Amino acid sequence: MTTDNNETLRQQLGHLKEQHKELDTQIQSLLGQTPINQLEVSRLKKKKLTLKDQISNIECRMLPDIIA
Repeated sequence: MTTDNNETLRQQLGHLKEQHKELDTQIQSLLGQTPINQLEVSRLKKKKLTLKDQISNIECRMLPDIIA
């Protein structure tokens, strides 16, 4: 993996983690309201899980291949 590619992945990872944290904040805010908008909470949680999958994918791509 090239250094430029690795840096690009780091930037993408940082951006995705930031979005993930923002969604968590939005979800917590919605859960504090009465009445709770379950549809919106479910939509945000699904989006948060998608971001988590993307984060995991990038983290795996950044790990060097090690032949045991």
